[in-house]
Amino acid sequence: MKKHWDNPIEHAMPEHTRVPASVLIGNVIVAPATVLAPMAGVTDTVFRRFIRNASVFSSVANHPDNVDAEITNQSSGCGLIMTEFTSADGLSRMRESKRKRYLTFYDDEHPIAAQLFGSNPATLAEAARIVEETGFDLVDLNLGCPAKRVVSCNGGSGLLRDLPLIGEIFRAVRAAVRIPFTVKFRLGWNDNHIVCVPLARLAEDSGLNAVALHARTREQGYAGQARWEHIAEVKAAVRIPVIGNGDVRTPEDACALVAATGCDAVMIGRAAPANPWIFRQIAQYTATGRYDLPTDQDRYGMIRTYFRMLVEESNPEAPGKMKQFASWFTHGVPGGAALRKSIYEARTGTAILDAVDRFFGSASEPRVPHPYPQDRVGSDDPTPSLIAYD
Repeated sequence: MKKHWDNPIEHAMPEHTRVPASVLIGNVIVAPATVLAPMAGVTDTVFRRFIRNASVFSSVANHPDNVDAEITNQSSGCGLIMTEFTSADGLSRMRESKRKRYLTFYDDEHPIAAQLFGSNPATLAEAARIVEETGFDLVDLNLGCPAKRVVSCNGGSGLLRDLPLIGEIFRAVRAAVRIPFTVKFRLGWNDNHIVCVPLARLAEDSGLNAVALHARTREQGYAGQARWEHIAEVKAAVRIPVIGNGDVRTPEDACALVAATGCDAVMIGRAAPANPWIFRQIAQYTATGRYDLPTDQDRYGMIRTYFRMLVEESNPEAPGKMKQFASWFTHGVPGGAALRKSIYEARTGTAILDAVDRFFGSASEPRVPHPYPQDRVGSDDPTPSLIAYD
């Protein structure tokens, strides 16, 4: 996944438009109406819980009156989180005792959606049943991934070339589960094959409960500008909730997207690793008309908390994950290049934590709460080896 934007447009905060306080998807209330996008290699259970608890170690948490409790989700401002996309074929073939390791989540992650990819209606229906039995609140179908190895199997955005097959998948999955069923898709395969409006209508006619549109084609990948006007077209074409996605980097962008399209909710992807407070900032603006910016100490607490969560997860991939996220998390930190260098050179998770402490001028434990939940759904092995990486 591309970490940066091409010539991002700076939006002013619309005077009278804010992100909705809530949206109803089937029988699930998403409040506020913000969604953490499914991102391969990013939205594992540690990162999802990290986003859920981002404000716990933020200075924003020191201003509890700034955000109305009714529009926050566990004080994070993120109304719905989603898993990395998972192979339906893999889940359906795996024995039940092993499935839990790939669909692991904690109790404090609700509401949570599991995203599936595949191209066989019966297999996707079976995988959706597994998702429902595991305790997820929603199931989502991926029709947006542009990765070649996913598309070559007719998964992700590859299916955008076959609306009849998509219709079969919609009907099979809808008949298999009672929980809300949603779909995330792109505009189409390329500019000569824009199918977002007929696809959204097909989803509504097939009984889906919401649609999320990433306003780029498969051919675009993550390049160029997201074309929000197509989100507005989809919103005008269907009655079910429409979630807008693409080029939302700030609360101003989120409000501008709602103002431009009338969408019912906003999905945020790449901006979340760089600014985990973005959901809280959006909720804060919705409630008060203003929002706080993180301080350097907030960033220190954020970096160290996430890295410590990875270490305590006892995941052998923890050092690699820390290095993967270092460039995101140190964005905007003065002298961040030196911190990244020390992180990349460290060999263990503990050494990385020590490097973070040294950089911020303190080797002692920072005075920040540790948002680590107690009750976990699934086994003790969250290794996401079944998850397709983009």
